[in-house]
Amino acid sequence: MPNDLDRFDQAILRVLAGDGRISIADLARRIGLSKSPTQARLRRLEADGVITGYRALVDPIRLGLDHVSFVEVRLTDTREAALSAFNAAVIGIPEIEQVHLIAGNFDYLMKIRTQSMSEYRRVLAEQISTLPYVAGTSTYVAMQAVKETMVAEVI
Repeated sequence: MPNDLDRFDQAILRVLAGDGRISIADLARRIGLSKSPTQARLRRLEADGVITGYRALVDPIRLGLDHVSFVEVRLTDTREAALSAFNAAVIGIPEIEQVHLIAGNFDYLMKIRTQSMSEYRRVLAEQISTLPYVAGTSTYVAMQAVKETMVAEVI
């Protein structure tokens, strides 16, 4: 944690990560401050970019998106222009949940979520394999999510 986040700031982050719709009055009560300083701290955390937004957490399983694959991607070129082109291209593919540049035997690790294996195969063939500079991929299918940590759990 950065040194400028005291225990009240950390408490605000923990509470909001669990309930982003909590009222200022309830948030203040939960962290042990009055409403005005709590609201000022919340505004500062937002202005400083510590809190980047609020959103609804949707259960992908209930939406029929229960097929998760992790894909190692190897590129033909890893110079900055190639990485930038790849990065820009993956942004537009909604089935890709996460993309990480990796220091290792491959260049990127992606988390892909689809409705089925056949849908994943379509995304792989029509979208991932056609991304700029892709030399090859390796797919690993997840059988079960044992733990998916939210940021709030480490605050």
